[in-house]
Amino acid sequence: MRRRHLLLAGLAAGPAVPALAQPVSARPLRLVVPFPPGGTADLLGRLAAREIETRLGQPVVVENRAGAGGAVGSEAVARGPADGSTLVLSNIASQAIGPAVNRNIAYDSVRDFTHVGLIAAVPSAIAVSAAGPFRTLAELVARARTAPGAVRFASNGVGTSSHVKLELLKRAAGVDITHVPYRGSAPAVTDVIAGQVEGLIAAVPDIGNNDRLRLLAVTVAERASRWPEVPGVAELGFPTLVATNWFGLSGPAGFPPEAAQRINAALVAGLNTPELTERLAGLGAAPNRMTPAEYSAMVAAEVPRWAEIARSADIRAE
Repeated sequence: MRRRHLLLAGLAAGPAVPALAQPVSARPLRLVVPFPPGGTADLLGRLAAREIETRLGQPVVVENRAGAGGAVGSEAVARGPADGSTLVLSNIASQAIGPAVNRNIAYDSVRDFTHVGLIAAVPSAIAVSAAGPFRTLAELVARARTAPGAVRFASNGVGTSSHVKLELLKRAAGVDITHVPYRGSAPAVTDVIAGQVEGLIAAVPDIGNNDRLRLLAVTVAERASRWPEVPGVAELGFPTLVATNWFGLSGPAGFPPEAAQRINAALVAGLNTPELTERLAGLGAAPNRMTPAEYSAMVAAEVPRWAEIARSADIRAE
C-alpha cells in the first residue's frame, strides 16, 4: 500500500507550465473537496487546483469539507452563490450513488449543479486473495452458482460504491454472493487477504499495488495499460459491469458559462501533458478532453443508472 501513497503523492506534484489565460476573476477560486485529506478524491482535487491556478493565474484555495459520503460539502456548494467563485470536487459517490441510497440528501445532482469537467475516471477491480483458490472470474462465478451465498464479498460499507458494484456483479452474473460490509477499505482489504472473505470490488488505487491480492478483472471495456495482464469485464462477457469511479469539477447551478469554459480549458490542458497522462495511467485512468456539456451528460446518465440498481437491490444508507 506504500506504493499507492507514493503514486498519489506524485500526482500532487506535477510539472509547472506557464499561465495560458488571464484570471477568471480577481478573487481566489475556492474548491471544496467533500472528503477527508489524503484520499484519491483529495489528491485529484488538489492536482486539478494546481493545474487551473498555473494556467489561469488565479489562486485556487482547496477546502476539505467531509461528511455523509461527500454530501455535506456538495450541498454547501449547491446552495452557495453561483458567481463563479466556488467549485466542488464532484464524483460518483457524492453525485450518483449517495443520492441513490441516502434519501436524506436534499440536492439534485443534475438540476442543482453546473458540471465543469472530468478529472479522471478510475476503474474498480474485482479482487481476491493471491493465496486463495480463485484464479479467474469464471472460477469465482462458477463457485457462486453451485453454492449460492457461500462466496462472501467485502465492501467499504453499506451504500458505498463497492457495495453497489457488488450488486451490479450479482445481477450481471446471475449469482448470489453474500455482502459483508466493513468500515472503510483498509479493514476490508485486510480480511480478503486473510481469507475471512473471498473478495471485494474497490477502486484500483486502493488495491491495485498490493501483491497479496489477485485482480480477476477491471471494470472497463478494454484492458487498462497499467495492468495489461488483467482482463476487462466486457472482455469476459459482462459489459454491464463497466463502471468507473469518476472525479470532476462542478459548480452550483447558474455558474457563469464563460468561467466554466475557461476552467475546463485549463483543466484539460493540464491533464493532457505527457507527465500527467503517465501519472494518471498509473491509476488506470485514460486522459480525457471532456467539455462541460459532455461531463454534464455523463453525470446525467450515471444518476438514473445507480438509482435503479440501488432501488432494485433495496440498498439504503440513511
